[in-house]
Amino acid sequence: MSLESVRAFFAQHAPDIEVELTEGSSATVQLAAEAFGVEPARIAKTLSLRLGERVVLLVARGDARLDNRKTKAAFGFKPRMLAADEVAAITGHPVGGVCPFGLAEPLPVYCDVSLKTFDTVLPAAGSTRSMVRISPERMAALTGAEWVDVCQDPAVQAAE
Repeated sequence: MSLESVRAFFAQHAPDIEVELTEGSSATVQLAAEAFGVEPARIAKTLSLRLGERVVLLVARGDARLDNRKTKAAFGFKPRMLAADEVAAITGHPVGGVCPFGLAEPLPVYCDVSLKTFDTVLPAAGSTRSMVRISPERMAALTGAEWVDVCQDPAVQAAE
């Protein structure tokens, strides 16, 4: 059902974007990068976060880690990851296939500025073996996302 809701989203809003499938799992950043032949950083991972009473989706580059200080400054709360059963119930997508497209219910979507490093990123597409190729700007526009700076700088991460 989730893959179909994403396909329906693109059929309505961006018919030129094709959902791609892989035989193996793409449920983790590393598996997705291997399956679709890109560097892990280019995978656009979608995190399901609870901020106080609100649930939001944050899309960030695959190798990014949240910076708790930046996140609290941007959102006013320390983020808490949703449990797997909550993720599926709220987004309509399974863990490993969560994306900001074809959601079960409307949710606020945020894109981390780290995505702007790339001309094309690969977010999941509603299943643990699907994705789309899309520019970060178009993804943000299609989902009504707000840009935020809440991840650690990848250059700083590499030095740690």
